[in-house]
Amino acid sequence: MEFFKQNFNVVTMEEVIAAYKESYELPKYALLLTFDDGYIDHYLYVLPILKEYGMQGAFFVPGKVFVENALLDVNKIHFILASSDVQVLLSSLFKKLNYYRGQEFYFPSNEELFEKYAVANRFDCKEIIFIKRILQMVLPERLRSKIASEMFEEHVGVKEENFAKELYLNYDQMKYMKREGMYFGIHGYDHYWMNMLNLDELKQDITKALICMDEFVDSNCWVINYPYGSYSDDVIDYVKSMGSILGVTTDLGIVDLKTCHPFKLPRLDTNDFPPKSNTYLKFMYY
Repeated sequence: MEFFKQNFNVVTMEEVIAAYKESYELPKYALLLTFDDGYIDHYLYVLPILKEYGMQGAFFVPGKVFVENALLDVNKIHFILASSDVQVLLSSLFKKLNYYRGQEFYFPSNEELFEKYAVANRFDCKEIIFIKRILQMVLPERLRSKIASEMFEEHVGVKEENFAKELYLNYDQMKYMKREGMYFGIHGYDHYWMNMLNLDELKQDITKALICMDEFVDSNCWVINYPYGSYSDDVIDYVKSMGSILGVTTDLGIVDLKTCHPFKLPRLDTNDFPPKSNTYLKFMYY
């Protein structure tokens, strides 16, 4: 935050929306702070620091985490990966795939799956990416959720409900953050890969998200933050028809509101800034 204060002008989401509508001019080196997934850390640690610096954060919370007190599969996977050596986890996953293959679910061999989905990215090795993709999107939803829960129990060893209570924001914390000037947007309800949903599934997920976030968002002018950065033209068309005005992605880059697609706004990761790296400099316009 000290680095941002010295090198950028932190703006609010309301200012970004106004600038998009051409009723406000953003300052030079404008910076918008976004926080995904609704972790309790955002209340305990982020909020006090933002208040200290007089900054706003834009928070995107999947509805399911505070409505149902449910542990999302994406977070089961995070803590599974943090709990054991990746080779141990890979072996465990392969065994489960062998066990469930052909009983009710049909999917390719472990070798075929690994060849297709084990592709490293700038943050994770290919083995980690493989585990993430298999449990996030490749397997049928019911099976991947089942396997994620089994692996969470085996490798993390904490009841999911208890873990969820300690991991996510609750309703009262969100209300307080809103009163303190923080912005809330839509991050889906179940934290699905939205581009993998059919239209009915997408409608159901967005509708549930809008209902449970009604107190926190303007239903006629809200911002969508696609879970996993997963969007498509169909997703964009639908959220736009439901009142969304801007869409935030995980695409790497900085935003020029005059040239960027309003529903494909890129972002930089915290890892792109000091002290982790100076990657942000590659995208700066001087």
